[in-house]
Amino acid sequence: MLAGNFSVSFFLKTPRKYQAERYIYLRIIVDGKPAEISISRKCPVSRWNQNRQRMSGDDETAQTLNHFLELIVNRVHQFRNELFFKKQAITSKKLIDHVTGRDNSSVKVVQEFQKHNEEMLALVKRGEYAFGTYERFEISKKHLQEFLRYRYQIDEIDFRDITLEFIKNYEFYLKTVKNISNNTALKYITNFKKVVLIGIDLEIITHNPFKRFKTKKIRLFKKPLSREELHKIEHHNFDLPRLSLVRDIFVFQCYTGLSYADTFNLKWSNVSIGIDGTLWLISERQKTGRPIHIPLLPKAHEIIERYRNHPMCHKKGSLLPISSNQKMNAYLKEIADICGINCALTTHKARRTFASTVTLANDVPIHIVKEMLGHHSIQQTEEYAVTEQQAVGREMQRLRQRLAAPVMDENAVKLAKLEAELMELRQQMAYGAKP
Repeated sequence: MLAGNFSVSFFLKTPRKYQAERYIYLRIIVDGKPAEISISRKCPVSRWNQNRQRMSGDDETAQTLNHFLELIVNRVHQFRNELFFKKQAITSKKLIDHVTGRDNSSVKVVQEFQKHNEEMLALVKRGEYAFGTYERFEISKKHLQEFLRYRYQIDEIDFRDITLEFIKNYEFYLKTVKNISNNTALKYITNFKKVVLIGIDLEIITHNPFKRFKTKKIRLFKKPLSREELHKIEHHNFDLPRLSLVRDIFVFQCYTGLSYADTFNLKWSNVSIGIDGTLWLISERQKTGRPIHIPLLPKAHEIIERYRNHPMCHKKGSLLPISSNQKMNAYLKEIADICGINCALTTHKARRTFASTVTLANDVPIHIVKEMLGHHSIQQTEEYAVTEQQAVGREMQRLRQRLAAPVMDENAVKLAKLEAELMELRQQMAYGAKP
């Protein structure tokens, strides 16, 4: 509520030694609690009128200084009214900090972005975020800084300068100058939006510049490997051992649905006897922390046994001798060229192949696939569930058979009904029941 005891005044502070010019101080009192600070302006002692709290005279120097003092008073009253209408506490320190620019309104965007990322990194160490999430926010901050230098030749920007036009220009920069795809650009903008919303929550700014910003994610058709393509990769004899190793790890992912990060983190302690008495992989997703329970299919079991005694597995204590994701994808590109696979072969395509070709195409219910993939919802799994032409053809063949079945005429239906009634009557008589 509006403070009862409130005053704004200026005075010259008396120094230890006499000075002809002294600094002017601002003093604000709210409910008997004062706060004061120098306004970094001087006035000759002989020209200071303490009753008016202004510099005497009509010359340009006096007019400039007195106008500056009026602006400070107006700013104090305006901010006091803002606090009142927001039903926030009004204190002398808040008012002083606002005048000097030390309140929340002086916090900069990149500065707050850095603070957010540092806090996220601390939570990564506690296991609340994946390190990959932190890395994406760091990349988002880097893109924003590069945009500020490219478009405005500055390294920092005030929250109050973030407008709808700024956001649209940033989106255009990401798509053109940085040549980033639409969906990836929107992810970077979403990360930036999170920091802006923090600024709104902290009341650094009062408006939401994203309110009228419209985005549209383009739905991409990310096709999995077909049965024929997977078979071709599985059974190809590679001359280079490194390609055979990468192929085996890729095929392992195709039969488990694990992402690269989750495959990399696997240890033999994650292999245990499941509820059905067979071997299962029991772990949790690095990205979300959700538990995953996957029965080991014969092909996946065969691969982990093949590398049980591999030197890298012994050294790292890992289930498989897996290289970096960058190397894996580079080698998979070679494998695709050798096997004649006309698509971008990546570690993530293995996850999609498991969801569609290995499980859903073989009539595994989608809610079961969801649990094995570690998804939060069926909707997530549906994005992976690309139906193969083979599955479509199989279902249409079943439909053709049903449509081709002979249709019974009306008399045949009546005869079948009478035969059923007669059979029921005979059963009743056999057990001594009265007809």
